[in-house]
Amino acid sequence: MTDPEYMDRAEAALAAIERGCDRINDETDADIDNQRVGGMITITFPNGSQLIVNLQKPLQEIWLAARSGGYHYRHDGRQWVDTKTGAEFFEQLSREASAQGGQALAFTA
Repeated sequence: MTDPEYMDRAEAALAAIERGCDRINDETDADIDNQRVGGMITITFPNGSQLIVNLQKPLQEIWLAARSGGYHYRHDGRQWVDTKTGAEFFEQLSREASAQGGQALAFTA
């Protein structure tokens, strides 16, 4: 994948996360806060825990930092997949957000 293709796909993923946070706040009482600075989004939950999603441009990856650990994702032509487990990014983000937010929270591409 070229660098411009990576950036298009990565920026689309970050925009989907931002839309997901807005939708979750509109539809639930989760009261999550998201802040974007460049290629990084920090999602903060009322209990003070955070999820951090950031772009790793030189590696053409998206990284997710959560209480359970750190995850690295590469685009396989269809979706962002974990480099170790093959898990899909938005499914993992939803699991981590649900665990840290204390209720079922769903993110989608």
